[in-house]
Amino acid sequence: MIVRRASAADVAALAELRGIDGDNLSAYADWVGAHADTHLPFVAEIDGHVVGAAWLLLAQRVPSNESLDRWYGDIQSVEVREEHRNRGIGGALMAAILTEARARRLLHVTVHSGRRAVDFYLRNGFSHHRQILIWEPTAS
Repeated sequence: MIVRRASAADVAALAELRGIDGDNLSAYADWVGAHADTHLPFVAEIDGHVVGAAWLLLAQRVPSNESLDRWYGDIQSVEVREEHRNRGIGGALMAAILTEARARRLLHVTVHSGRRAVDFYLRNGFSHHRQILIWEPTAS
């Protein structure tokens, strides 16, 4: 298995993992290109085939006196093809993303996880945090 930053050549595989149909592939490719500075895709491949992907969103917090350069990350869209699950691919993708986060000296990395994946993130070094709150709009 190889885990690496995705390139423009991987857009079709990234779209397939997300369930993007052919009619929307061009718009998806445009979105990936337009967000290349802030949304970093990583892929896992076996025998030249992409079997998983994960994204690192880079965002900047408002500067403070202590630091004018306050970047953080958010994990998004971690997906491994069903037939390749439970083989360490998700963990390898997380390791690559967290290595990138360290290299970029991010303040922290967050993830918005579904219930089934919470244990996966806990095993990969994430922890519950008392200061993260969420607001969601209610139906009018």
